[in-house]
Amino acid sequence: MNPDATPARLRLDRALDGLDVTFRGMTARSDEAQCDCHWGSEEELAQLKVPDVVLDPDLLRRTWDAPDWNDHGAVLRRILPQFARALVNGLVEPLFGMDEVGRSFNRGHWRQWPAHQSSAVWEFLRAWWAHTLAESDPAVPAYEVLALCAEASATLSPWLNTWAALEDRVADRHLTEAAAHWEYDLLGDQLPWDAWDDAEDLRTELAAWLVRHAPARLQAQDAPEELLHRVRLIGLSGPARWEDPHWPNHRY
Repeated sequence: MNPDATPARLRLDRALDGLDVTFRGMTARSDEAQCDCHWGSEEELAQLKVPDVVLDPDLLRRTWDAPDWNDHGAVLRRILPQFARALVNGLVEPLFGMDEVGRSFNRGHWRQWPAHQSSAVWEFLRAWWAHTLAESDPAVPAYEVLALCAEASATLSPWLNTWAALEDRVADRHLTEAAAHWEYDLLGDQLPWDAWDDAEDLRTELAAWLVRHAPARLQAQDAPEELLHRVRLIGLSGPARWEDPHWPNHRY
């Protein structure tokens, strides 16, 4: 144990160890199949049917990314201990965004797994999110981890509630970065990531939360005035938004 580790890091380490214990010995189904033309070889597929073998990074990527497993849940359980550590260390690089990873979790229907398994996944996601918000330079930006957690869990509320409760400069700096990343999409009434379901509800919740919680915290970070105006404009609609003198002339 690292004596200099923060409480958030210690919690994350325990959550990762919990995944190791919970999913040790898991395998894909013996009859699981994949396309050897597009996914990979029979020899690579066979590795998923043997427990605890470390996969090379490219095989790990193709495994979590494939949308057409017969039993995605079993495949996800097989790779979770290695996959989670790769995520935390910033070694997973989806083509478009971490929301893709969240949808891989969702395809595995992990919330319907036995209680001790789903609890281990919940704790990993919560611990990673808490650590991300507490870390000054996380391996994955907070706005990306949020998209992953929202897609994985099919809800935004608990993740936003955690962020709102953290009133410190590090969490506020992440919020400033996120607001700058989100403002273009939210001003176009779009969610800043691709959602599996309920994109409009997620967008509405995120926009309302940002307008309510961000302004004072962005001001404390000396955020640019133009960003403060854009957050304000997200709370408006129709002509009140685009006829405002601070409308940034975004094109959609």
